[in-house]
Amino acid sequence: MNAISKKVYAVTLTMAMSIALIQPAILAAEASKPTAAVAEAITSKAAQTLQQLGYIDGTTDGMQQTQTPITRAQAAIILQRVLKLDTPASLIGFADVLAQDEAAPAIYALKQSGLIRGQAKGYAPDAPLTRAQMASLFTRAFGLKDNGIQVVYSDMKQIPAVHAEDAIRLKQHFIIEGSAFNAKGTVTHGEFAEALYLALGLDVAAEGLTPLEDFFKQPAQAGFQMSPDGKHMAYLEPWNNRMNVVVKENGGSGKPTRITSETDRSIAAFVWATDDKLLYVKDEAGDENYHIYVTDMDGKNSKDLTPYPNTRAMLVDPLESIPDEILVGMNKRDPRIFDVYRINIKTGEAVLAAENPGNISGWLTDHEGKIRVAVSSDGNVSSLMYRDSEDKPFEPLLTTELGETFVPLMFTYDNKNIYVASNLDRDKTAIVEFSPSTKKVTKTIYENKDVDVTSFIPSKEKGTILAAVYETDKVNYEFFDNEFKKLMQDLQAKVPGKEVSISNMSEEGQVLFAAYSDKSMGTYYFYDSKTGKLDKLADAAPWIDESKMSDMKPVTYTSRDGLTLHGYLTLPNGAEASGLPLVVVPHGGPWARDSWGFSPEVQFLASRGYAVLQVNFRGSTGYGKAFLDAGNKEWGKAMQNDLTDGVNWLVKEGTVDPERVAIYGGSYGGYAALAGLAFTPDVYAAGISYVGPSNLFTLLDSLPPYWESERNMFYERMGDPVKDKELLTAASPLFHIDQMKAPLFVVQGANDPRVKQAESDQIVEALRKRGVDVPYMLKANEGHGFANVENQLDLYRAIEKFLNRHLMQE
Repeated sequence: MNAISKKVYAVTLTMAMSIALIQPAILAAEASKPTAAVAEAITSKAAQTLQQLGYIDGTTDGMQQTQTPITRAQAAIILQRVLKLDTPASLIGFADVLAQDEAAPAIYALKQSGLIRGQAKGYAPDAPLTRAQMASLFTRAFGLKDNGIQVVYSDMKQIPAVHAEDAIRLKQHFIIEGSAFNAKGTVTHGEFAEALYLALGLDVAAEGLTPLEDFFKQPAQAGFQMSPDGKHMAYLEPWNNRMNVVVKENGGSGKPTRITSETDRSIAAFVWATDDKLLYVKDEAGDENYHIYVTDMDGKNSKDLTPYPNTRAMLVDPLESIPDEILVGMNKRDPRIFDVYRINIKTGEAVLAAENPGNISGWLTDHEGKIRVAVSSDGNVSSLMYRDSEDKPFEPLLTTELGETFVPLMFTYDNKNIYVASNLDRDKTAIVEFSPSTKKVTKTIYENKDVDVTSFIPSKEKGTILAAVYETDKVNYEFFDNEFKKLMQDLQAKVPGKEVSISNMSEEGQVLFAAYSDKSMGTYYFYDSKTGKLDKLADAAPWIDESKMSDMKPVTYTSRDGLTLHGYLTLPNGAEASGLPLVVVPHGGPWARDSWGFSPEVQFLASRGYAVLQVNFRGSTGYGKAFLDAGNKEWGKAMQNDLTDGVNWLVKEGTVDPERVAIYGGSYGGYAALAGLAFTPDVYAAGISYVGPSNLFTLLDSLPPYWESERNMFYERMGDPVKDKELLTAASPLFHIDQMKAPLFVVQGANDPRVKQAESDQIVEALRKRGVDVPYMLKANEGHGFANVENQLDLYRAIEKFLNRHLMQE
């Protein structure tokens, strides 16, 4: 049996399931369009690049006269070169295109490839190419697909139906801009060159670049876990563009067996239930109503253990000592609260084990699977509830106020005391041991003077804690067991330059771990501590060239009011730290933090020439009670100032070009992007809001029902819609769009249960009413962030185009 309690994996599984805010109208509208200088720069660069590639020559294609209309024949000549189309043996089909005509080979090559249709009576080769015709040509030629960006043209009704979808595609892929399409307008040679340049992606192309897809493709293999008996290994692997569970014999030569076949949504997480059964979770289209499934090790007898509509399930305890049962929290009786059910994983029978009276926000079992601790909360005041046995009522042991932490983590192995994360009588959270019988802390296991300590590594075999885990710039360990300390030292020595994260340890000395860094997504290893044998299992992303990745460097700076702020700065690999374009990427939460490690998003941006700043602004977790509380009711104010101060620091250092700064974030980070453009319009040249709230009133009014117990906490940390109406109005970007002048890109999942679609709809609609053209990507099958790889690729391709347009075109 595993030395580390399976309760650790229950916590991991639950966390995975929870993955998881101007000028007058005419000026604002103008600000959303590319400046004349930018447009001219693109056109000039386009012509030069296309000529260097041999796509235009200025003779047969007329490209020497950039301001004159391009003909349909000239467009065909250029496209044949670009697409390398063979000339048909027979040059017939159009009455007005004769075989001896200069453009005939190109026109008939396009016709043969299905790129042009026309009628037998004529192609009109000498007629000027219209914008509608160019749209259809490019859409067919370059396979432009619907990427979810919602396109609205003011003259949509004037676009011929046959070209309407193609006109939308051009704008979706950032090939053209503007509120009106002008379908019948003629295309000049210069406009055609610019559009072709953008359609080919030459604006974002450079020699030696790591392909965008390499950063965001699914891991080759990930999430390795040993079975409880150590005989088998399970992991996630892509199949039909979705991550599915695969099982193989540990150390054997047998063929791996894929045991799930999900095609709509990737498996969010999994855990071994017994030696031969696994549990896994998934939701539908990002709705976060996670269901828990069970399957045999060979993929047979799969069953949804929580088959209830509009219900969210979370694993409370896998009941290691009771192989056929698990404890699951579900809100099927009342969407606001979670009752606990004992579910038989063989039959699927669910029996109520603990009914929530309406105020319980968490449950904890002892090592025999008995529910003996509950946490009641109204969002501000929380109470630790305890009982000696399940046949007795819960009694309150201790009460805490907002800002105070006293979170029960695990019973001691004799089931008498409780390990707790506590910041009572201290600023930084520590791991302590608490006695329910005396209602007192009996000992402090570990505290750190600089940061919170909120987790540890337990050992069932030894009946104790092996190490406390805390995070400064990186993850650190405070060891209490010399044998475990030596094991970690041995592992570190075997993977120099990498950090080590242990997934499993067995009583027989088998260790499953991952080695990772800021430049590596990770490599999985199996280590036998008795023999010293190390086996490499898999690279998560073997296609990533670490030598091309960038260093994520921990940084600190001081805010305008004297707070020390921590974060990470990633500069483009090999670039001089001078005058760089910058993307500020504030984290979500906001009661969370950024951490050191491999971030596909950060590495992608750095590879495209951007410096990337991640800030653990006030209100972030991990830096103590006072730092967290410093963010109370500071949305759009001091929390936003911390980001601005980071930009100003880098500008003062000379690292960053103040004219080329963008802000991009998801969830709260999306709010910060909107707030940055609204409240500090001179700081940012562009912004991207990804599932970000724009109106704090509607955000608070639409919290998921299962967050209802935390509503008072939101009111205290953000503001009360009634008592703090003026504050929330001032902090809501929606009410300040008249101050926005930088281009904005908005991204949203239609099924987001946290930040509803209305949050993005509102600000996009308000800006469009003012004449501001806002690209808005909406995915019908996503929620709070995009999970499906095809949607992620659409997103980052659009981000690449958007940022390049507004930060790189000088």
